[in-house]
Parts: sequence; structure tokens; C-alpha cells
Amino acid sequence: MMQKVLIFDSSSLISLSLNGLLEELKKLKKIFNGEFIITKEVKREVIDEPIKMKMYELEALKIQNLIDEGCLNMPDKIGIQDKEITNLMFKLMNLANTMFIGNGNEIQLIQKGETSCLALSKLLNDKKIKNVLVIDERTLRMLVEKPENLKELLEKKLHTNIKLRKGNFQQFKDFKIIRSAELMYVAYKKGLINLKGKEVLDALLYALKFKGCAISFDEIEEIKKIK
Repeated sequence: MMQKVLIFDSSSLISLSLNGLLEELKKLKKIFNGEFIITKEVKREVIDEPIKMKMYELEALKIQNLIDEGCLNMPDKIGIQDKEITNLMFKLMNLANTMFIGNGNEIQLIQKGETSCLALSKLLNDKKIKNVLVIDERTLRMLVEKPENLKELLEKKLHTNIKLRKGNFQQFKDFKIIRSAELMYVAYKKGLINLKGKEVLDALLYALKFKGCAISFDEIEEIKKIK
């Protein structure tokens, strides 16, 4: 019986790839009692489209290799069909992208890839299957965890007052999110990082910060204090 699922969005896979940590991800999968899953929308963002561009072709091939080797799987591996995800994805996108209003215009916050991950998580929640989203992108994490803080961020960024449709918030509760930084902290604690020295964890977390993972300096220092 499947115990749990990690759902990866594009941002976390890109962070891990740019930092050369895909081998560590494979090691983590081998000791994980569950599945690592990506949606077809995420696959399109990290493999199908980038593989057509010479600048990103190598990274796309490396992530495709994760699928070929069974480290990453598609939702049908856990009994979820693409049609189910797509239908719910569009509903969630509509709610998220009509939630914040500035200068009379609804602010477009999230795209198909990340929303498809939310949809999959919600479907798994309905089936009582434990799951965690692995997302490095800040906007979606704030939408789920601290929508009021996202309002303040948008006001600073857009230099205007933002109105909220608070009724939309209800559909974005009950998601559990971690970042590539927390995931690699687990890999480090499990002895899966093939480096030695007291600076390894520091180097790992700061590398992820500077190449893709939205994590603050304070949050890094807090992670380093965890025993």
C-alpha cells in the first residue's frame, strides 16, 4: 500500500537540477516509502518545451532520465487520471486569478504547472492519501500559507491598493508545502550528500537559495539549527 506522495512542481525540479542535486534526489527516492510524482503540465514545463531549446536541452534530458529510471512518475502510477487533474486545475486557477484585484483588474497569479500540482494534491487529500507539495516558487507558497502577506507584497510591487475576494481563500487551505531546501536538508541528515565537512549543509542551502529556491537568510539559519 502506498504510504505517501511528494508532488514536484517545475520550480523545485529546476532548483535541484541547476545545483547538480538530481543524483541526491534519486538516492532520496530509494529510501522514500512512497512515490515522487509530476503532472503532465509540469513535464511540459521542465522537459517537453525546454528540450527544444539548446540552452535548456541538457537539463531537460536529465529530468527525463528521472522518469526513465522510475524516480519520478506520472499521476496514473497512483491511480489519478490527467482529466481529473485538468478539470480541477482550471477551477483552482480561476479562483486564484480572481482573488486579488488591483486598479480594477484581476491579478493573474498562477499558471497551469503549479496549479496542476495543487489539483493533484487536493485529489489525493480526498482519497486520504498523504502528500506534500515540493515548491520553491514564492507566490504560490504565500497564496497557500499567508495570503494576507501576499496582499502586502503585491501592494508594494504594484504600488496600488489591493482588494481581496476572501471567499476564494477556502479552496487553498489544507495543502502541505516544502521547498527543495527542506528536502535536501533531509537528504543531508540521511547521509545522502556525498561531501564531507562542517560547511556542507551551509553550502547546500545557500546554493539552493542563489539558484532558484525562494528562502530567506533567516530561514536558512533556522534550518541549520535543527538537530
